[in-house]
Amino acid sequence: MADTASPGSVTVRATGDRTHPSAPILVQGPPLGDAVRVPLGESGLEVFPLVLGGTEFGWHVDLKLAHRILDTYRHSGGNAVVTSDGYSAGRSEHIIGRWLTKAACRDEMVVGVRVGGHPDHPGLGPVNLVRSVEGSLTRLGTDRIDLLYLDATTDSETALEDTLATAEWLIEAGKVRALGTFGHTAAQLVEARILSSAGFPRLTVLDVAHNVLHRRDLEGDLHLVADAQGIAVTPSQALEHGFLSGTVRTREEAGRSVRGAQLAAAVTRRGTRTLRVMDRIARELSIPTSAVAIAWLLAQRTVVAPIVSVYAVAHVEELVQGVGARLSRAQVADIEKAAS
Repeated sequence: MADTASPGSVTVRATGDRTHPSAPILVQGPPLGDAVRVPLGESGLEVFPLVLGGTEFGWHVDLKLAHRILDTYRHSGGNAVVTSDGYSAGRSEHIIGRWLTKAACRDEMVVGVRVGGHPDHPGLGPVNLVRSVEGSLTRLGTDRIDLLYLDATTDSETALEDTLATAEWLIEAGKVRALGTFGHTAAQLVEARILSSAGFPRLTVLDVAHNVLHRRDLEGDLHLVADAQGIAVTPSQALEHGFLSGTVRTREEAGRSVRGAQLAAAVTRRGTRTLRVMDRIARELSIPTSAVAIAWLLAQRTVVAPIVSVYAVAHVEELVQGVGARLSRAQVADIEKAAS
């Protein structure tokens, strides 16, 4: 039977080691202090097992709708948002910053920012890294970034030691609390851990594109190193650009979407086969297909909290159900077999 909740509320059932699966946490009205929280690796931060991304804010989602989405996420128990100084030329950060002030919830939220992609100060060199952080702090209207993701894909020249030395200063100045990584290789993560033994700050969180149809980026050495170092994985592209929500199933439908080319690439026999299995499991668990995609990620070793970017309030209401869904080993195996 499907979980039921009164209008304006969402029932979240925690899974695995988070809480006993038979104990629902009803989040209704103002956020509750006992909402589901899990440690984000060794960062010292605790988050809801689903992070709200700001990719769409300022692009396909205007300020008013973005604030409704953020309100819904928060009242569903969510407490972590991630954006980037490169999203919509900083408009995403501005929108989130306005909401943090309006909702008076800054101390309650974990705010993550990926830096390195802003056109005015690209890369991770010492000067540009400081400028990026200062710019993000201004747009967000806050005095600190809780989790700073260093985007290695934007800079192949700056030595990791120089980047971490600058990050150390930012942490000591109270402008950053913890460090994450995006785009660093397994070898670079090993180098970073060696540097941390010499006193440099540690990379404690990994953002990587990962879902049941896109596993190659995390598989292999990167996964082994992240697991061995206790690095928490917060996978982005959790829905493969929206395909795993099941709303687009043909190339014709994909062509009508703003992400047409990306969606069309997933409309294959493999993608269709995977959706059929996920549809069946969704019916078995009485949850949306998109929530099954989230539940699959949360069943993976090292994954702590997938990052999802949405453009409708309804998407949040659907996706949070994935936090409460508990897939059996057989269901996980069926999904992975279909996606192989």
